[in-house]
Amino acid sequence: MAKDIEVAGHGDLTLKDYHDSPPAPLVYPEELGSWSFYRAIISEFVATLLFLYVTVLTVIGYKNQTDPYHHGNECNGVGILGIAWAFGGVIFILVYCTAGISGGHINPAVTFGVFLARKVSLVRAVMYMVAQCGGAICGCGLVKLFQDIYYIRYGGGANELASGYSIGTGLAAEIIGTFVLVYTVFSATDPKRNARDSHVPVLAPLPIGFAVFLVHLATIPITGTGINPARSLGAAVIYNQPKAWSDHWVFWAGPFIGAAIAAFYHQFILRAGAVKALGSFKSSSHM
Repeated sequence: MAKDIEVAGHGDLTLKDYHDSPPAPLVYPEELGSWSFYRAIISEFVATLLFLYVTVLTVIGYKNQTDPYHHGNECNGVGILGIAWAFGGVIFILVYCTAGISGGHINPAVTFGVFLARKVSLVRAVMYMVAQCGGAICGCGLVKLFQDIYYIRYGGGANELASGYSIGTGLAAEIIGTFVLVYTVFSATDPKRNARDSHVPVLAPLPIGFAVFLVHLATIPITGTGINPARSLGAAVIYNQPKAWSDHWVFWAGPFIGAAIAAFYHQFILRAGAVKALGSFKSSSHM
């Protein structure tokens, strides 16, 4: 147990405890009998469904408004800025709503990073990813149901590498974009930071939503911005055209690599996990 100084009102100093949760077991059979486990899975499914429903509808609506066939032009619609706001804003809302139930992952890459940091068990991580992918497919299915005329015409919101960019560039964009997101998730939910800076209100979903917004601004012109394998899979399954599958692996490999790097950087560099582990090993070896 460590102590950090918290600044109180009028210059008074108080101490506040903080502690890291123990590492989650790799396999934890007991959670399979807990309602909270299944409630969290349902929460991830519904949140990802809503995420894809809102964002893919926004993308299709924008393309319809700018389609010259319908007398549209580039000045119509929400533009890339509006699309980025839609993605970031809905993530802010959904993380806020689900953080206390499932952790508000809504993204297999986030779940993978959290699993590598030993915050969730393997069983929970796998079930979250299944729920997220299922929710994404259902969300895109709803969009197609309501926008059947425009869904295929405007690409179904599917991710694909833009012309003029190499696969390496697309992969790098997905790695860096996901690193920014997962690094923000770790930083915004760090218990040590919350204890140290508890005099400053920290609303974790806000920086996470802003991270999604900024990454979309940067990478929409390159890959359409994946950084979420469930989002890419759901759109590809319902759209189901060759161009949606041609480079689909990039939207899994990139986010998972970026999440792994972010988990390592936060846990072993910023939180000095490697140094702590080495110190613990040396202490036990001298006993």
